[in-house]
Amino acid sequence: MKPVKAEQEAAKDLWSLTRRHLELEPLIDQPRVDAVLAEYRKNDSFVRHASDRAKLYYYFVLGEVLKRDMPAEIALLPFVESGYDPLAISPSKAAGAWQFIPSTAQLFKLKRNWWYDGRQDIVASTNAALDYLQYLNDRFEGDWLLSLAAYNCGEGCVSRSVKRNLRAGKAGDYWSLKLPRETQRYVPKLIAMARLVDKADEYGITLPDMPNTPYFEMVNIDSQVELIKAAKMAGIDLELMKKLNPGFRQWATDPNGPHRLLLPIGKGPQFEAALSKVPAAQRVTWTRYQIRSGDTLSQIARRFDTTIDVIRSGNKLSSNQIRAGKTLLIPTRSNVVTLASTGAKEQIHRVQSGESIWKIAQHYGVSPDQLADWNQISDSRSLRPGQNLILYPDSNNPG
Repeated sequence: MKPVKAEQEAAKDLWSLTRRHLELEPLIDQPRVDAVLAEYRKNDSFVRHASDRAKLYYYFVLGEVLKRDMPAEIALLPFVESGYDPLAISPSKAAGAWQFIPSTAQLFKLKRNWWYDGRQDIVASTNAALDYLQYLNDRFEGDWLLSLAAYNCGEGCVSRSVKRNLRAGKAGDYWSLKLPRETQRYVPKLIAMARLVDKADEYGITLPDMPNTPYFEMVNIDSQVELIKAAKMAGIDLELMKKLNPGFRQWATDPNGPHRLLLPIGKGPQFEAALSKVPAAQRVTWTRYQIRSGDTLSQIARRFDTTIDVIRSGNKLSSNQIRAGKTLLIPTRSNVVTLASTGAKEQIHRVQSGESIWKIAQHYGVSPDQLADWNQISDSRSLRPGQNLILYPDSNNPG
């Protein structure tokens, strides 16, 4: 067998490489799979849109799967989980392409704070998901279908169902188990997706081009940096910067790391050269705020859409006690600082559940594009309840 790297380089595209390493799909003949496959064929727009999102990440994900000698079906799992959308958040608070719930994210050491959510970081979440799946596969003695079911509903859920069947003299394989309704469809969804990839021509499905070339490279940044500044240094737009680095939830990277960015292949040298010319202290814009009588750290944090911990850390405060007349340094979006310097009056809107960029913009009489630009929002799905948005309703700034 060829080494994975050599084989990956030899395949004409990533779909071909995936087909070579499908291990589960050819062995399964189940009505549940046929039913889901019919749905996929009827709604092939889902496959196209999800594949378009996957283009940025799939080379990396498939490569990591094959390095671990896992079936290629595992690389297709984010299609089922999230439509390959790192920004996806479920009603149960699962997040990211691999849909980690908070407790499992903590178990597999995915960092989560105001600045950063490792569940939405494609590199961190992929490594954690594959660690979790490998653990489950060891737990279920190499049975990938049971492992996948456990990834969906939990290992305890699957173990109990297997034990019930065995005590009753029944088979303990996935297809024989009584599992939650979602889990009953979960594995069939993955197998159907694999079958669609395997027999796309036969089914009349045109899969989007998926070149067998890496899309991104990783660069070290050593310190916090504003994403809009990093995008300019790399010569890319902010939207692409955020798509490649969706783990960073704010306008800048986490001051405590990870100190790395993903950039399109070939952009690394340009970025590193530009970054080396900017001192660490100038990579994030800081606002000087003079404390007023009656101010509290929580009020100031809400005003600037930050947290008490961020302000305390940036100003080396040992407690929440502050004094009127003193000055605080607060990290702030550079485009907002520029606009504020013109005298434009600022307003803060706290996002409520169910609100959208369009609805908020309409309420304040500004355009959605302006609102998105002021807050460096490249994807409206990243809007979350409780988030503070900065607006300049009286500004004639075109955004």
